Amino acid sequence: MPIATTDPATGEVRRTYDEMPSDRVDAAIAAADRGFTALRRTPVAQRARWMAAAADLLDAERDDIARVMTTEMGKTYAAAKAEAAKCATACRYYADNAERFLADEPADAAAVGARRALVRYQPIGPVLAVMPWNFPLWQVIRFAAPALMAGNTGLLKHASNVPQTALWLGELFGRAGFPEGAFGTLLVGSSAVERILTDPRVRAATLTGSEPAGRSIAAIAGRELKKTVLELGGSDPFVVMPSADLDRAAEVATTARCQNNGQSCIAAKRFVVHADVFDAFSERFVDRMAALRVGDPMDERTDVGPLATERGRDEVAAQVRDAVERGARLLCGGEVPDRPGWWYPPTVVTDLTPRMRMWGEEVFGPVAGLYRVSSYDEAVEVANGTSFGLGANAWTRDPEEQERFATDLDAGSVFVNGMTTSFPELPFGGVRNSGYGRELSALGMREFCNVKTVWVGEGGPSAGVGSHAE
Repeated sequence: MPIATTDPATGEVRRTYDEMPSDRVDAAIAAADRGFTALRRTPVAQRARWMAAAADLLDAERDDIARVMTTEMGKTYAAAKAEAAKCATACRYYADNAERFLADEPADAAAVGARRALVRYQPIGPVLAVMPWNFPLWQVIRFAAPALMAGNTGLLKHASNVPQTALWLGELFGRAGFPEGAFGTLLVGSSAVERILTDPRVRAATLTGSEPAGRSIAAIAGRELKKTVLELGGSDPFVVMPSADLDRAAEVATTARCQNNGQSCIAAKRFVVHADVFDAFSERFVDRMAALRVGDPMDERTDVGPLATERGRDEVAAQVRDAVERGARLLCGGEVPDRPGWWYPPTVVTDLTPRMRMWGEEVFGPVAGLYRVSSYDEAVEVANGTSFGLGANAWTRDPEEQERFATDLDAGSVFVNGMTTSFPELPFGGVRNSGYGRELSALGMREFCNVKTVWVGEGGPSAGVGSHAE
């Protein structure tokens, strides 16, 4: 895939970039290694000042970087501005809380025969981040903010269709005051990832992307004995039970399916509805989906813009076509519009069966599958009936069902009576083929830390370890 900005609303190539040659890649890795030496010795309070400055830059340049994101991958301008604002919030969250997250944790010294025992969190080194195009700012910041605050450095290999966003990110933290090499962008294709990850100076990797990409990164890192965090695909269920507030559930379902033009790993994709309310919910839901305005993503009145790539649009169309040819029914949408660019309308499909691709595959576009179930147990069976396990929604006002869904839905997060989303305060990640490891919260910061046990016996500080003051 060429490294280029191609406007998905028109199919027009706006800018192209040469791939970074190998000597510049090596220089960037060396800079990240040197930067790590400097950053790990910098007090957390100083890192926090720099991270707060990065947040200020995100706020000050929000409109400009939002326009770039909209041009490169087609999300609405309003959504792009909200993404930049969320990134600033995350930067401030880690600036405010990193010192607490990284503080030594005392252990029971007497139980282990020590004068003093503790757990210490220390950075591990340069981390390679392989990031996708769908949230081109947020996916990077949610890794970079905690990683840099922990004292690690970052090397970004971004998706090839968002190079301008990638270059802006590559300069952000240096402009905020972080030392040279703390964070850099590598404009390279996927074929260069293995060489970068096998470099001994690169200590770990994180990837948000497809299941095949995750398997590839995990295999390379496994051979090299390097830590990885993987956030892969999802086919999240949205379960609606008889006691649900159907108006509110249908409203949230529409947003949950079509946010970011339907291109979100944690978007609700499979709508599992109890038979007692199936007709009432589906009528509300289909009406709302059909009413969404598809158009120019820079227009404030637009709800859904184009899909990011021609290949992605064609894949969504093929999945829907396969379902219809095998007996599924279209309740709205389903036709590729005859216009330049990579458009696909909000679509609802029902009467799905396991013979259809949509049953088990993630659909990365504004397409919803409706499933009718007759009981709680069947709802859980269908909801858990894919290889994924990223997020899940359940809609019920029954307290017992709420508790049961929280336990029984096999996912990294379960949201009851609300839309699945990510917060800096809560861990984020999946199970099964949706990946492993966690981002965000204190847990996300510690994923790329050496969790070090410190045991000090008798003999005073001169014979052991002194206090940790940073």
